[in-house]
Amino acid sequence: MVKPPVRERSVAGGVSGFVLRVARESVPRTQAAMAEALGVDLGTMQGWESGRRPLANMKAGALLVLRRRLGALGADPAVVGLLDAAMDADRIIGAGLEPPEDTGAHPLASWVHTRETAHMLAWALTGVAPPALRGRVPASRRGPVAVAPLLAADDRTLFFERLRRTAEAARRPGGGTLLHRQALYLASYDRGPEAVAWTAHALHVRRGVLARRGWSEHWAEARSTATALARLGDPQPLLDFIERSLAGDDTAEAANLNYWAYWLGGLRLPQSDDRFMQDREPTGWDPVTLLRGLTHGMHHAPGYVDLYAHTLWALLTAHPWLPQASPPLAQDLARRTNRLLDEGVASGRARRELGAVHYVLSDRT
Repeated sequence: MVKPPVRERSVAGGVSGFVLRVARESVPRTQAAMAEALGVDLGTMQGWESGRRPLANMKAGALLVLRRRLGALGADPAVVGLLDAAMDADRIIGAGLEPPEDTGAHPLASWVHTRETAHMLAWALTGVAPPALRGRVPASRRGPVAVAPLLAADDRTLFFERLRRTAEAARRPGGGTLLHRQALYLASYDRGPEAVAWTAHALHVRRGVLARRGWSEHWAEARSTATALARLGDPQPLLDFIERSLAGDDTAEAANLNYWAYWLGGLRLPQSDDRFMQDREPTGWDPVTLLRGLTHGMHHAPGYVDLYAHTLWALLTAHPWLPQASPPLAQDLARRTNRLLDEGVASGRARRELGAVHYVLSDRT
């Protein structure tokens, strides 16, 4: 009797283990040399990097020592700084493969994840390396050495199947608004034809939240729905969201800046729900950090470019001194806005706002 093939299983700490490997290779040191420098045996080092011994399972003090030791040994600080996001991604993937019985314990229901975490998830689910690691990820090589922490094919299928079930369950009363919107957005990473059709349908079912004008308790869900639809190639809901639920409403404008600051790392304190967006007098984030993140992360896809344009306009309207705080950054942004205006991919509103941004940049530098 022929035995069925053994299913390849992904490991619990695969993403953070791969980031640790990139950090080690940035020194550079072999696994054996790094294990010796860290005072652990080779098996422990191999277990960390393979994900069989997840870094997230380490005691907090030991993990802190590991990160500081990596820095002292000369590891790329930008890579070491991604370990937290990588461990977050590992937790989300683990919960996706084996959803907890208590939906409130699901990591997608426990905190608002950031762009760094989203990029780590995309790396594991699609194989696309995060922008923060461009030029730092080892090139493809001969042999069985992985070049990305990509989930095994069967586990990717299982992850998305169970994620869709989680999103559907979270739609029910008491299911969790944060869990629903984050699970639904993450489901849009599955680009298989049937998956895209399911996600598009699930998002269109929620289009009612996009009809609300200005700020509402469903604002974050409406924003997430609109951006996910833009990801699937339908930018119109995002354009409508900017026009109807964002522009001209002070609370919505503040919420947009607060969310962007958190998403781009300008607000470092983890947020357990969306209420932080309502702060009309944000003091927990640095406007220069937000300007830098928006400038360097500019997305040229239809719909997204309009959201970036409006956010830049709102940020510089609220803080017109920003170009003087960092002239090189302002000059970089001026070049990028010129290019966007020349490309003609932005809507009429976005072109007007980019023109205003360019005027502020040229007037203040």
